[in-house]
Amino acid sequence: MTPQQRSDMLLHEPVSRVIPKMAIPTIISMLITNIYNMADTFFVSQIGTSASGAVGVIFSAMAIIQAIAFTIGMGSGTNVSQALGAGDEERAKRFVSTGFFTAFLVGVAIAVLGLSSIDWLVRFLGATETIAPYAKDYATYIFYAAPFMMCSFVMNNLLRFEGLAAYAMVGITTGGILNMVLDPILIFGLGLGTAGAAIATAISQLVSFTILLLMTCLRPDAISIDPRRFSPSLKIYGRILYNGFPSLGRQGIASVSTILLNTTAGAYGDAAIAAMSIVSRFVLFINSSVIGFGQGFQPVCGFCYGAGKYSRVREAFWYCVKVTTGILLVLCAISLILSRPIVTVFRRDDPLVISIGTLALRLQLCTLPLWGFITMSNMFTQSIGYGVRATLISVSRQGIFLIPALLILPRLLGLAGIQLAAPVSDVCAFVMSLLIVRSILRQLERTPDRV
Repeated sequence: MTPQQRSDMLLHEPVSRVIPKMAIPTIISMLITNIYNMADTFFVSQIGTSASGAVGVIFSAMAIIQAIAFTIGMGSGTNVSQALGAGDEERAKRFVSTGFFTAFLVGVAIAVLGLSSIDWLVRFLGATETIAPYAKDYATYIFYAAPFMMCSFVMNNLLRFEGLAAYAMVGITTGGILNMVLDPILIFGLGLGTAGAAIATAISQLVSFTILLLMTCLRPDAISIDPRRFSPSLKIYGRILYNGFPSLGRQGIASVSTILLNTTAGAYGDAAIAAMSIVSRFVLFINSSVIGFGQGFQPVCGFCYGAGKYSRVREAFWYCVKVTTGILLVLCAISLILSRPIVTVFRRDDPLVISIGTLALRLQLCTLPLWGFITMSNMFTQSIGYGVRATLISVSRQGIFLIPALLILPRLLGLAGIQLAAPVSDVCAFVMSLLIVRSILRQLERTPDRV
């Protein structure tokens, strides 16, 4: 497909056809990514409860790496899609190259800082005395892979915003499948334990990086990465940060809340940390289909907004809200019925983990359908350049509401307060998203399309 054909598809094809077409590759990518995250949790959990808790502790560090990468990737990608929608290909090329090389340099800095302070870091992330050795083993290889992990996330986003989600899918799914194959071999076959899980993740990220780089540079319909177009100016970074900051807010604050969750749950032992880690991974797996669908919506939204097709932007938004809410209702209903068996699969030999995790999962599933509207509102406001309001939505659930809930509810309700914190924050975030998006949609409704 030529760039002109891709542009025509994004701007003119019915949204009920083009968004699923764009979304299917990203949904597959998100599902595979979350499946191999759950595979890490599953295989490491067979070692013991403390090892299972270590994955949950280091997941917050991985989330910080991902948050910074998504800030660069989403910020660059939003500008790429808007530039392509406006017909400015040279501007799009500058954002592609600047985003890639910035991600690599930041990844190197993260690796150096993380490895040089790893003992302090695992404690800061919430590791207990018994979890810390496992967490250190896991974190070491994650930091070695940080530059490649950063660049993979950025290239994945850039390809999506160019309308080439299928290329991004190939790189992400190949690495994810490889990770699932390597996990049992390295953890049990070679006896590497939690370090084996991290090595499997590092290798898979390197493979994904290589495939995505080849896709970006060798495919004629993709914008190539060119060192000559690396433009680290204040203006370029200002646009990247403005449009990417909602991702940093969403995932960065999520990391902070995860650290707080681990620290708070630690008062109830390793079983509580392990249980909440399992629930978090499973809930993210369910929501991955929503995020994938939203990522299929973003290039359509960005292209159409850049081209002045505001009525199409509104139509695409409401279409995505309806579809994702329906998906979540079905998945949550099934998961509610199977809550106890789901938690049991991960930690069959620890009744306390199963008991804590089952109740937490059931409570979370009751409000999870609200994520359809929350997620689409965040992606909608970010894709059309409403950086401040997009940031408010992105930090609402994990920051504005979840952090206070984790600080207050456990003091009042004990362990039940930890289990209730996420559902309470979901309801509050939904109300905030509704208030913010309603005013933007009304404004777009009053703005005529550009011919």
